[in-house]
Amino acid sequence: MALKIGDRAPELLGVDQNGKEIRLSDYKGKKIILYFYPKDNTPGCSAEACSFRDGYEELRLKGYEVIGVSKDSQKSHKNFIEKKSLPFNLISDEEIKLQEEFGIWKEKSMCGKKYMGTVRTTFIIDENGVIENIIEKVNTKDSANQILSL
Repeated sequence: MALKIGDRAPELLGVDQNGKEIRLSDYKGKKIILYFYPKDNTPGCSAEACSFRDGYEELRLKGYEVIGVSKDSQKSHKNFIEKKSLPFNLISDEEIKLQEEFGIWKEKSMCGKKYMGTVRTTFIIDENGVIENIIEKVNTKDSANQILSL
């Protein structure tokens, strides 16, 4: 059962690149941009992360905090953060629990082959922990402005 607009986001979001638990309550009073992406260091995922990096200060001025989520390991996330100079945390969802809870782990197909994977999606969570918006058609090259223009 996928989470939808108006639902409360889970308190425990996961573990970041340093092994620290990330909780909704850690961001009390802030809006959270929780963006799910398929894989570290791929062209589309790098473009999306860099868009959030480049717009990070403006997003923070508007009360947002950015958190990325993929099924990559903590080590992969650390390398991705260093390589792209990302100023925000990345959650390692290797067991795909958070992705399943948010309903974005789905069947995909490439070249006629079907497989399970992450559907790139961004959730905006308000200051009270409630999902206020879901962006399913993510503009990877302009993700920060896509949110700032909501």
